[in-house]
Amino acid sequence: MRIHHLNCISSCPLGGRLMDGRSAGVLTRGRLCCHCMAIETAGGLVLVDTGFGLRDVADPQGRLSGFFLALLSPDFREEMTALRQVQRLGFRAADVRHIVLTHLDFDHAGGLDDFPAARVHMLQQERDHAQQQHTWLDRQRFRPQQWGTRGNWLVYPSAVGEPWFGFDCVRQLEGLPPEILLVPLPGHTHGHAGVAIARDGRWLLQAGDAYFWHQEMDLEHPHCTPGLRIYQTLMEKDRKQRLGNQERLRELKRRHGGQVELMCSHDPLEFEHVAGRPMGMPQPALHARA
Repeated sequence: MRIHHLNCISSCPLGGRLMDGRSAGVLTRGRLCCHCMAIETAGGLVLVDTGFGLRDVADPQGRLSGFFLALLSPDFREEMTALRQVQRLGFRAADVRHIVLTHLDFDHAGGLDDFPAARVHMLQQERDHAQQQHTWLDRQRFRPQQWGTRGNWLVYPSAVGEPWFGFDCVRQLEGLPPEILLVPLPGHTHGHAGVAIARDGRWLLQAGDAYFWHQEMDLEHPHCTPGLRIYQTLMEKDRKQRLGNQERLRELKRRHGGQVELMCSHDPLEFEHVAGRPMGMPQPALHARA
């Protein structure tokens, strides 16, 4: 399988360097990525998360909450949407057969409507809690305006398969190759999951929002930028689970770092390391496919 790393629209949060660790100051806005993946499989293209979509770019006030628009000020560039970057790879929207979601937050699920033929895979608990819209913050983060393809959703209980490096996992996602798994990592949301992909004898774990900053996975002195630490606390659904899963991920790295590569959704340094390009640059264009 070939994996393409896509930044599907950066967020530019208040706090600058306090958020991203590298902006010039704290009075500017920072820049965080939205790390999605396009995976070429024998059965078609698979996306891991979608970031913001074309409709978010065209009508952010109608699709997204004023609270998060003010806080994060996303850099709405059409060429950075998953659809436009997939097209730069030579694919069409219809070539995306499956989307695997870490969770339903607005900055991960905004591009679902751009792929109306795709089947969308997630944990059942994520769908159920997102649809309930219990709290004010739930109504800001989970946006039914982005769910025009909910008839394509496939949901799974949290543990249906042999454990993966000691983690519960969901194997045999319908229509997907066995090399792609859902790994429950609740805490940020109730049904949050990582997505594990086997390739060339090793595993890549896209841990979504289980952590936000690469140094949270430091084995000796884990820490996070102050702004992202506050943001994670604001967004967490279960603090004990969130912090417990971060510790489990560090233990995974300690024991199996040679077999598993970790990455999260919003760290610009992690993205640029694996993508090999600045996060503000879209996927380089490839020749159109037959």
